[in-house]
Amino acid sequence: MPVQLFMLRGVPDDESEEIRELLNAHDIAFYETPAGNWGVSAPAIWLNDEGQLQQAKRLIEQYQKERLARVRAEYEQLKRDGKNRTVFDQIKDDPVRLIGYLIVILTVLYLSTKPFLDLGK
Repeated sequence: MPVQLFMLRGVPDDESEEIRELLNAHDIAFYETPAGNWGVSAPAIWLNDEGQLQQAKRLIEQYQKERLARVRAEYEQLKRDGKNRTVFDQIKDDPVRLIGYLIVILTVLYLSTKPFLDLGK
């Protein structure tokens, strides 16, 4: 009976691709369910054989530990080199986007509070 192995919602494309490669490399039969047109379905990787579940879980757990260490090391290297992007870097790179967001936020706030402010008149 098929069994769900790994949820793909919120998982980066490179990670999901590496997990597929890992399962294929170890001859673990699986299939994938997509998120659907509107993203309401559960995107996941499912195993065809429940007997391979423990092996697949161990492989994914080991992979995620290695990935975590690798990504943290990359982030620390970027911090040491001064190349990590901060919020201020993003604002400097695209100030028009910030101004646009602020205009939208202030417009929504104004339109949502205007009726209540008019009650006092």
